[in-house]
Amino acid sequence: MTSGDRAFPAPTWAADRVRSADRLLVVGIGGGGDVVGALAVAEAARALGTAAVVGGLTWERRPVDPLPGPRRIDELVDARTVLHPTVALAGPETTGPGGFAFAESRMAAFLQADTVLVDPGPGPAAVGDGLVAATQALGCDLVVLLDVGGDVLAHGDEAGLASPLADAVLLAAAPVLAAVGIPAILTVFGAGCDGELRPDEVAARHDEVTAAGGDLGDLELTAPMLDRLESAMGTVVTEASAMAVRCARGETGTATIRDGRRTVELTADGGRLRCVDPVTAMRSAARLAAALDPHEDLTAAHERLTAMGVRTELAHELDAAADDA
Repeated sequence: MTSGDRAFPAPTWAADRVRSADRLLVVGIGGGGDVVGALAVAEAARALGTAAVVGGLTWERRPVDPLPGPRRIDELVDARTVLHPTVALAGPETTGPGGFAFAESRMAAFLQADTVLVDPGPGPAAVGDGLVAATQALGCDLVVLLDVGGDVLAHGDEAGLASPLADAVLLAAAPVLAAVGIPAILTVFGAGCDGELRPDEVAARHDEVTAAGGDLGDLELTAPMLDRLESAMGTVVTEASAMAVRCARGETGTATIRDGRRTVELTADGGRLRCVDPVTAMRSAARLAAALDPHEDLTAAHERLTAMGVRTELAHELDAAADDA
């Protein structure tokens, strides 16, 4: 049993696929602290006998990096190895312009192992090519795209939606992987825990993907895995993943993040690692990723979502930078 007297989920397709893989590449697709969610998948994989490399995006929260948007790979300082124009390996010493540490750099220090940094700036097709290159260089044969919160499945009209762009670009890279035969899983950890979509909205989007045939089941999280995530959070700052861990510990009720600006409803679903097929998600719930042209860059993707009436995280950052000027 897990904490909170909830039974472990039965074996699932996702667990079977992870168990049969040689090595996973797990990428936190929302930037910032999503790399802690990626570690949750890596820990679940390790329990199934499969190694994993974790990573995330070159797009940090504005309190960490005041420049709008993600950083280019050629802007990284002391990157370990550049694997592709959109992908590099990061060590504890890897920083961005001005010397800030990426969450992935802090995770590398915690793990004492290199992590992966992905620049979403060139857009879905280029990112997909970068992920292919990374799997080849790192000996990975399964890619997991990990979103903390569930806004990757958003329709675009949800009242709390605030950061849909990075998720949409990374999910829209999944068909590139499929085209070359690299299997991928989209995993949501901490449904509603980023204070954007409500837990019931995330559940409804999962229902849409399930109805389309894309449900792959859960990966199991145990108490020792949660201990490991909490240890990582002593090094990597994250609020949303911390809420997800509280959910997985069996907590319910409400909490606040972002200095009280957002409220999180703690639920049992918030503690799950729910897995779906990414291409099926794009054909059903994930309308924002489906709306992107894979050959356009992140700026064009931002403009497409803006034209749909969706305000992106890039818009927030550009406005804030203009106010500071």
